[in-house]
Amino acid sequence: MESITEPVLLRAQQLTYGYGQRQVLNGVSLDIRAGEVLALLGPNGTGKSTLLKLLLGLYTAASGEVYIGQNALSEMTRREIAGHIAYVPQHHVSPFPYTVRQVVAMGRFHAGGVFGRMSERDSELVQQVLERLQIIHLAERRYTEISGGEQQLALVCRALVQGAKILMLDEPASALDFGHQARLLAQLRQLAEEGYAVVMTTHHPHHARMIAHRAVMLKSGLVMANGAPADILTPEAIQQLYDLSAQELAAFTRGIA
Repeated sequence: MESITEPVLLRAQQLTYGYGQRQVLNGVSLDIRAGEVLALLGPNGTGKSTLLKLLLGLYTAASGEVYIGQNALSEMTRREIAGHIAYVPQHHVSPFPYTVRQVVAMGRFHAGGVFGRMSERDSELVQQVLERLQIIHLAERRYTEISGGEQQLALVCRALVQGAKILMLDEPASALDFGHQARLLAQLRQLAEEGYAVVMTTHHPHHARMIAHRAVMLKSGLVMANGAPADILTPEAIQQLYDLSAQELAAFTRGIA
């Protein structure tokens, strides 16, 4: 897959983080560029979600720093960060029975418009992204009453209306059926082609090979590999990453192109 030479939108330098005595990340550095899809892979507990939250400024690194342009994330307000980075969590529970349209509209909150205070342009933007991800038919349904996969698509819509150029998604395809997976992955690739930087954690190497320009393999808090998916996501590397035997990997991938 082609190399991306667009500007670096976000840079992580030597990030270290732990929970109590357990070190989760140890000196992780990463550049994220406009126009690329970057896939983070690794076994559970290896630090993928922690790294994502450090990049979002939700966690504070024990050492190291994250930069948006020349600005240190630790010195920015949540509203300022929201102007640059949008987050799609793996799980989200709404405390109230908002409609899907209202949940998506919350992405405009940082810009000062939500619900009754939305501008006409805000409303148009919400309508456009609902149509783009093909869930406009759910717009007036209660978010709490739709499926987990449909909720995930609504959260992606919410991230898009936020207007940020960096999208971070934690296992975005985990709750989706095959059709919605294909549709969402195609949308993420298209967003990168429109200049967004898309970062997603995933447990599916084939998803990374399908749409990512770059993959980062994390294991034991370290970057095991960082490069083009076709180059680094080899059977041998996947075996090592997930501690699989050759027989286990062959059985799991049998019949997959």
